[in-house]
Amino acid sequence: MPEYTSKNSWHKYRFDEMAVMVNNRIDDPSEADVEYYVGLEHLDSESLTIRRWGSPSDVEATKLRFRAGDIIFGRRRVYQRKLAVAHFDGICSAHAMVLRAKPEVALQEFLPYFMQSDLFMERAKEISVGSLSPTINWKTLAEEEFSLPPLEEQWRIVAACEASRRTSEAYRNLFIKASALLGACVDALADEFAGSFQSIGALVDKKILAEPQDGNHGEKHPTARDYVAEGIPFLMAADIRNGRVDLLGCHFISRAVSEGLRIGFALEGDVLLTHKGTVGQSAVLKGLRTDYAMLTPQVTYYRVMDKNKLFPQYLYYAFQAANFQRQMVSQGRQSTRTYVGITKQRTLTLPIPPVSIQENVVERCRAIEATAQETNRRMDEVNRMLRMIVSKSFIDSER
Repeated sequence: MPEYTSKNSWHKYRFDEMAVMVNNRIDDPSEADVEYYVGLEHLDSESLTIRRWGSPSDVEATKLRFRAGDIIFGRRRVYQRKLAVAHFDGICSAHAMVLRAKPEVALQEFLPYFMQSDLFMERAKEISVGSLSPTINWKTLAEEEFSLPPLEEQWRIVAACEASRRTSEAYRNLFIKASALLGACVDALADEFAGSFQSIGALVDKKILAEPQDGNHGEKHPTARDYVAEGIPFLMAADIRNGRVDLLGCHFISRAVSEGLRIGFALEGDVLLTHKGTVGQSAVLKGLRTDYAMLTPQVTYYRVMDKNKLFPQYLYYAFQAANFQRQMVSQGRQSTRTYVGITKQRTLTLPIPPVSIQENVVERCRAIEATAQETNRRMDEVNRMLRMIVSKSFIDSER
């Protein structure tokens, strides 16, 4: 932890004294003369690094231009804590804000870390408006006041945060390599069992799998007034990452509300697959506090009916294989917004070797996944330390 100066040397500033909002609107993305498009689906929660992007030719409607070094802040559903620093020029979703620090008050390197703090994010949630997709507007944010340390102390905070971030990135790179090895275990079957590939639709027809389900067939969906502190998880694509269901930030609804909705329900042991926005993330549903979870139109659940032909855990690993991921990406690009509906999912193929081979693959994959999850746990610890470095000091500064 850096050594802080006395809070007496800190000063309050309006947010528009700390940063400027860049409102360079691009009405026709195809004429933006840039290579990259960054949507909210490309931003990872609580990460300042942009690791995914699309092409301007993939999108329509008005977007915002940004430059390398600008902050892209997801002003819609801020509880997802989507905030990143661009390392290239491009255009981004109009549901984001493009911000630049005013260096006489807030260092360019410091402002993103400050905005990641609990103090800023909680304030951002408080001033968001709207029920289903709460959104911040610039005029309201501009008037909010925050205490900031002198520039010299900002440099010390940045140095501590950067050290933690580099450690986190190192763990993340190890996690990525372990995850790639998981998929490789299944991909190795492609050559050995070239004739074993079957489409998801064929597996359904043979009653090995139940018909895939998502939330698209619901007559209505929950609104903000339906959310409760504890209840049935209402899962979205953002709640499934790193091979697990993460309920941090997930909305919950009561059983009474759920009974009035015709939406897909997943049970313990079902395999989940994201198919809208960020496609191809998978997890096995387990450890629920309720009997089931409700799904949005962003998530499909797969239920194995004949476990003598297909292991649920094998299906989960098969979804992570490079061959399957390429199919998901290819199908997703055929939509205006990345989307792979149930009909398209039925055409996707998987290697289905004999159950004895599936058992062997699952055993190897579990050993690799254990290493990956331990790496992920350590990465989470470092990220919590990173948040503590900034958040604790700023919470204290407001008291």
